[in-house]
Amino acid sequence: MRGVPLRPVAVTASLLDVHAAWAWVVIISNGVAGAWALGAHWLVALRTRALWWFTVLAEVSIFVQVALGVGMVAGQKLKPPKFHLFYGFVAIIAVGILFAYRDQMRHRLHLLYGGGGLFVMGLAIRAVLVAHAGAH
Repeated sequence: MRGVPLRPVAVTASLLDVHAAWAWVVIISNGVAGAWALGAHWLVALRTRALWWFTVLAEVSIFVQVALGVGMVAGQKLKPPKFHLFYGFVAIIAVGILFAYRDQMRHRLHLLYGGGGLFVMGLAIRAVLVAHAGAH
C-alpha cells in the first residue's frame, strides 16, 4: 500500500479497564510461577535463573495491580466492593512474607515460592470474583 499515509490508532481504556485486564496478568503469571517453582522442586532441569526472574515479574505485577486500584479509589473516587481491597493488600503482604522467609527456607525454596505463587494466584482470583459479584 504504497503512498497511503498511516493514521495513528487511538486506543482508549479507562483505569478500571486496565485494572480488570491486569488482574489476569497477575492471576496467570503467579499461577505459572508457582507451578514452575513446584515443578522445580522435583525436576532439577526446571531450576533455572529464568524461574526467579519470572517469579519477580509475577510478584511485581501484584504491586502494579494494587497501584492501579489505589489510583481508582483515590483519584477517581470509585468505591470498591467489600473485601476486594483486603485481597489485594493480603497479596502484597504474602509477597513480603515470601521474601522475608527466603533465607530460612533456603532448603525448601522452590516449595516456598511454589506454594506462595499459587496462594497469591488464589487471592487474585478471589478479588476478581468479589469485584464481579459487587458489580451486580
